[in-house]
Amino acid sequence: MFNALKRTAQLFRAPTQAERDMDYLNQATDRYDLEARERYLDSRTLQRTIGL
Repeated sequence: MFNALKRTAQLFRAPTQAERDMDYLNQATDRYDLEARERYLDSRTLQRTIGL
């Protein structure tokens, strides 16, 4: 009973930011695309920390 409820709750769980970032990086088609995506995520993180 509890396992069924747990599985149902996992279906409605939203992915975390880290999971979304990893999915974004995994979609890279080559090494250069991966590096560009990493730079984008780093710049986005920097902008959040300084409040832009």
